[in-house]
Amino acid sequence: MFFGLDKRPKVSYAEVLRESQVELREQIDNLATELCRINEDQKVALDLDPYVKKLLNARRRVVLVNNILQNAQERLRRLNHSVAKETARRRAMLDSGVYPPGSPSKQ
Repeated sequence: MFFGLDKRPKVSYAEVLRESQVELREQIDNLATELCRINEDQKVALDLDPYVKKLLNARRRVVLVNNILQNAQERLRRLNHSVAKETARRRAMLDSGVYPPGSPSKQ
């Protein structure tokens, strides 16, 4: 499914997944529109409404998964930022030789 990941190292797995979710949502929308058009153009009445409803439910689930993915990606980004900030703070403390009270000192 994601064979191009090795060729795009700057793009995270989550970003690729999010892009595929957007593409899937667009394809579902196009298919639902096409089914409605076919249904209107048919001389013989075909009941395509259940299929359109299934497509719309699938689209809703795709949107939900995409929102969950975006929220998780944002939380991960914030966590990564906090870890980098704490690492820089500790590195600066070690380099300066200033240690907070109660911490083991360099020996």
